[in-house]
Order: sequence, then structure tokens, then C-alpha cells
Amino acid sequence: MNDLPKKRAGATDSTALRAPSSAEMKVMLRDLREDSRVLAAATRIRPDAGDPDVRDGLIWGLVTEPGDGVAGALVAALGATEALEVVAGGHGGSVGLADDERPAAGALREGRRRWAPRLDPDLHLGGLRTAARMGVRLLLPSDPEWPTSMADLGAHAPLALWLRGDAAALAGSGVALVGARASSSYGEHVAGEFAGELAAEGRVIVSGGAYGIDGTAHRAALRAGGMTVAVLAGGVDRPYPSGHAQLFERIAASGALVSEVACGVAPTRWRFLARNRLISALSAATIVVEAGQRSGSLNTAGHAAALGRPLGAVPGPITSTASAGCHRLLRDYDACCVTSVADVRELLGGAPVAATRRAEDPDMVRLADALNVRAARGSTELAQRSGLSIDRVEALLGVLELDGGAVRSERGWRSVLR
Repeated sequence: MNDLPKKRAGATDSTALRAPSSAEMKVMLRDLREDSRVLAAATRIRPDAGDPDVRDGLIWGLVTEPGDGVAGALVAALGATEALEVVAGGHGGSVGLADDERPAAGALREGRRRWAPRLDPDLHLGGLRTAARMGVRLLLPSDPEWPTSMADLGAHAPLALWLRGDAAALAGSGVALVGARASSSYGEHVAGEFAGELAAEGRVIVSGGAYGIDGTAHRAALRAGGMTVAVLAGGVDRPYPSGHAQLFERIAASGALVSEVACGVAPTRWRFLARNRLISALSAATIVVEAGQRSGSLNTAGHAAALGRPLGAVPGPITSTASAGCHRLLRDYDACCVTSVADVRELLGGAPVAATRRAEDPDMVRLADALNVRAARGSTELAQRSGLSIDRVEALLGVLELDGGAVRSERGWRSVLR
């Protein structure tokens, strides 16, 4: 999609400044719906693109900017097809809307001004063809793979999602790890430790694909053999930042790249802010690892708080400007202080760390030291590493399993807590 669309043939500056008439909107909508080039490109992405609901869901995803609440309210109340008919001046949808669901006349008029320039078929052909060529998928709210957690965004939920990778990564059980682009070695160390351990346990790591904390979290999740999701402000075909092009390819191969804007759309400041709500909605908890006073990560934290999602912040040195935003979240916004992966688990509703019991039993401490988060070890190896008898190791492992401190697999025992 070109962010500065061409003027349609016959359009004048005066018509661009006013809300288009119903007759004009009907013609523009008909042209987009019936354009054979658009349908051919869309069918390569969605074989069911000829279905009116799929076709019109795609159109809403193309013509709106992220978080358009007027469009979201109309589509939620009427469905994609009837909502377009109302916008174009049809009469079928107005009867089905309750008084509190009707957008104000002024809001609808402004919406038509926003959407009309994007009803040009030529505006979307390049992006649709790119998506088809790259194997990008289009997800709509009616699809079984649509992340149900998006419903928490209400009228500001995305109307479509463009995906490269595995839709299962969007299931909503992930942990968002976000932070400063200009991160410190301390912040990157913490982000890498958290992401690696959580990913090894099966948690999806969600972040924004940026330099700094985001990139560190994605890479650590991949190194641990886990799954990670990068939520992008531009099309999933456009690596931004360009230095993360190879990282994005790795994420798409084992996790997911996702955006609510079509291929070819450039990232902008507004779209970066808007995508932050998706990071929070896709995650069971949001952790701000490092953030300055004006960091965009604070915007993500605000969305998490508004959605009622658990919010955590990692403290840093009081002299560090890179942690000033985290300290503000702790001081003014009731974020939970997170200093370990155990704290993250507790934030997610997992079992609290049984630190007191282990501290009272020296044998338990020795066994905990012998366990590994990633590598499973058998009872004999654990006895060798800890200096305990095999009988004692097996007895303590049972206690640890009950506490949630160790898990058993076919290959042996693995630590859940560090």
C-alpha cells in the first residue's frame, strides 16, 4: 500500500475535502469489490476470498488504520459486509444498530473521509501480490486461528492480521518482554536470561522486533529452541529495522511475524504506538526490562494495565537513565517488581517460589544446584553432581515436583526454578 494514494480519476481537491456522497461511495466500493485483479491476488492468499464476508473483511483491513474505533464498532455490530453497506449509504444496517451502537453522524462522516481514498483498487494490488508471493497469510476474526485475546481490545481490536509463520504462536499465553532500543549490557543480560528460560519452558516470547531489548529477547528465545512473536508496525514483508532482516527470517521460520497492516505499508510513529496494544493483548503478562522516561515501552505497559494484564518492571541502578521508566512504573503505576524468572511465573499465576523450604534443607540446595533449566538429567547423574545418594535425590525430586520446582520427562529431570 502506498501511504500517499493517487487521486482517483475525476476527483478534485474539493471532493477530497468533503465526505463523499452515498452515490460516490457505492461506486468506489463496487469498483474495489469487483476488480478482477484484486480478487485474483486475494484468492492466492485466501482461496475463499470470493466469499462476501471474507472479501469485505479483507477490505476493512485494507482501508482502515490500526485501532480505528469507528470501523471496529460498525464491524462488531453488523459484520464486515453490512457495515460496508452502511458506510456506502445502504439502509439495511441502520435498523440492526441499537442507539448506543450507532456512531455519531460526525464520526461516521469523518470515517468516510478517511476510508474513501483507500477504496482505490490500484492502491492495494502491489501489497496483495507481495503477500501471495511470500506466503503471507490473512487472518480474520471469524477464523478458528484468530487470537481470541484480541477481543479484550473492544472496538479497537484489529480487523485483520497479516501473518508470516505459525498462527499457534498467537494463542495468548505468551509473555511480552519489551524495553529500550538504546539498551545497556545490564538490560540485555536480564532480557536474555528471562527470555531464554521462559522460552525453554514453552512460553511464547512476544516483543516488537526493535533493536535493544526486543531483539535480545527474540534471539534468546530462538537460542533456547522456543517460539517468539514479533509484532510489527509495518508490513510483514518489510524488515524494520533493516538490520534485523535475518532475525525476522528466523522468527518467521519457527514463530511468527504479525502485523495489522498489509504488505508494503511503511512503519510510522503512529503505527508503532498502535501496534503496542497488540503486544499487550497477545501476552498473558508484560514485563518492561529497561526503559527511559519517554520510552515507547511505557506505552505498551499502559495498554497492558488498561487490559487488566499483569504488569512487571525490572529495577535498575537508581543512577541509570535507562531504568528511569521502570522505576516510574514501580512507583506510580503499581507494576510488580521483577528480579527473576520466578517472579515472572508468580506474576503469571504460577506457584510461588518455595524458597523457604529449600533454604532450610542443605540437601535441597545441593540438588537444586545440580538441576539444569534446559538439560534433563537422570537420578544417577544428579546424585553424582550433588554428592547425595540416589535414594535421597529421588525423595527430594518428589518434593521439588510438588513445589513446582522441577519437571520430569522421558529423559530425566529439569529445573523450573533457578
